[in-house]
Amino acid sequence: MNSTVHRRSLWVLCAVVFAVAVAVVLVPVFVIQPFRPQSPRALELSLLLRRLSPLVTIAAVLLVAFAAVRLWGASRWWSKGLLAALLLLVAGTAWAARQNHFEWMFQPLPDSNYAAADAATFIGDGDLVLAVERNGEAAAYPVRQLAYHHIVQDVVGHVPIAVTY
Repeated sequence: MNSTVHRRSLWVLCAVVFAVAVAVVLVPVFVIQPFRPQSPRALELSLLLRRLSPLVTIAAVLLVAFAAVRLWGASRWWSKGLLAALLLLVAGTAWAARQNHFEWMFQPLPDSNYAAADAATFIGDGDLVLAVERNGEAAAYPVRQLAYHHIVQDVVGHVPIAVTY
């Protein structure tokens, strides 16, 4: 194989590997979202990608690093800059694959306020709530609000609870 074809093949490999690394990280981010319709198949695929993304992105870093080493010597300055940027971007996908972006989207409710049922005008008749009753005391937590915070710590009937959705 001549040198030009070999170099072009390595650049194509870098581009494909980068695209795969980005896809394996971003597909779960865009599929798994609150209040957005998700098919069982799309959710299954997203969770599989989420599980595989740490390994796939490390393999991507190694492949791009291998290609960069092979291409570096005969490259012009702008090609070297492009290789370095590509390697940094692929390394960024390896970092992103190890982050839990769901924690960034769903922050715990820091200072929750409570209202008596008759004063809770922000709850509609058709709204879903999670209800808890302990030792004669009852509390209800609107699912719409829990969906964005995912956890509320409270005490109901003198029992500490963590309500989550």
